[in-house]
Amino acid sequence: MSGKSLLFVGALALSSIGIASAKSYDIVLDQTTKAGSTELKPGRYAVKVDGAQATFKDKDSSKSYTAPVTVANSDSKFDQTTVETDAQNGTVSIKEIDLGGSKTKLQFNP
Repeated sequence: MSGKSLLFVGALALSSIGIASAKSYDIVLDQTTKAGSTELKPGRYAVKVDGAQATFKDKDSSKSYTAPVTVANSDSKFDQTTVETDAQNGTVSIKEIDLGGSKTKLQFNP
């Protein structure tokens, strides 16, 4: 293999690592819900994590919203992506999102 083709293969492998880490997870909210202090309208969202920020992309309007998040690990993989909410005084808030196929969970503070 020549030096140029080896360099190309290496660059391609590194770029695929970046794509794999940018995975998004689909969730559906059936009512207005807060993620931290960010208010999300009912709808379908793709959730991506970047460090201490979760980005919610509305699949219908393509608008994006960000919220601070604490990333934690569980002992075992989650079978599916689930959203745990809490309702207090008429306000629904996301407490945690468990990311399906991973051991990662996102925790939100009100």
